[in-house]
Order: sequence, then C-alpha cells, then structure tokens
Amino acid sequence: MTDALSLFRLIDAQDLEGAGELFSPDARFVMGNSEPLEGREAIVAGNKAFFSQLRGIRHHLRKEWTVEADTIAETEVTYLRLDGQEVTVPGVAIWQVDEEGLIADFRVFADHAAVFAP
Repeated sequence: MTDALSLFRLIDAQDLEGAGELFSPDARFVMGNSEPLEGREAIVAGNKAFFSQLRGIRHHLRKEWTVEADTIAETEVTYLRLDGQEVTVPGVAIWQVDEEGLIADFRVFADHAAVFAP
C-alpha cells in the first residue's frame, strides 16, 4: 500500500523514477483537466515534462484517508517557479491501488493557474 508521505517525499525530491515504481505498469494518471497519462512510462515522462517548468515542489499533507484500496490526500503544495517565486495552492490527490499494492489510478485536483501566471 502506498501512503501519501512516502509518495510525496519522492515527488518533492523529484525522484520521478522512484515514484514511478509505485505505479502499476498499466496505471492511469490524470492531473486536473489534462489528458490522462496511461502506463508507468507515460506517467514518469509526463511528470518530468511538468517538473521541467519548475525549480521544485513541496507537499504539506493536511489529512489522509485510506479505506481499503482507496486513498484521499488533502494537501497544500508549494511550487517553486523558475523565476524564484513560490506559489502555494490547495490540492487533493485520490488514488487506488491494485492487489499488489501498486497505484492503478491516480488523480490530482488543484488549480495550477497561479503557478504559471506571469
């Protein structure tokens, strides 16, 4: 079972290959209203592209709920922009693990408009 703190530590360290290992080979990842990323390789590549637009990221886990295979994580996420500014936005991540404990479906709900605003 993948807990939020373990996952967010890997993401905050920008260890996207390590985070990718927590996903099943045929996992699905959707961030906001973006097109879904299908498969571990696409998820890692898509997140690398997203992170190329940032200097860093920090997750503050406010609350985590896990019921059987489903987890909901309420967060405050601080994005370190390329121009040196920091922007913090609230977010929610929801994921479901498969029978092996790997993430099979992952969804992020956050408004990133302020992160990329001029």
